[in-house]
Amino acid sequence: GKRRIVIPCLGHFKEEYEKVSKLYMNNKIRTTKYTLWNFLPRNLFEQFHRIANLYFLFLVVLNWIPLVEAFQKEITMLPLVAVLTIIAVKDGLEDYSKYKMDKQINNLLTKVYSR
Repeated sequence: GKRRIVIPCLGHFKEEYEKVSKLYMNNKIRTTKYTLWNFLPRNLFEQFHRIANLYFLFLVVLNWIPLVEAFQKEITMLPLVAVLTIIAVKDGLEDYSKYKMDKQINNLLTKVYSR
């Protein structure tokens, strides 16, 4: 099997450390759910798993049909857009606070046991 080589990241070993450390996964903690690239699609996907949001989406789609139109199209969209925006901002702020905590934990100094 493949053996792991541990090289101290000190002085003249730095180049060797950087070369060898690229071969292995790091041990950083990541508790966040989103990244900048997947925030919007993933958040919308999660929000539309709620039955109430699907109901309001159904009303918006139904109101775009001229025969069934009961209200102005824009007025029907307001509750759904407002709820989606508020929840997205809340989720984004929660995830950002998790990111800051992860960064703080990952940058802590640790003690290594050595005989």
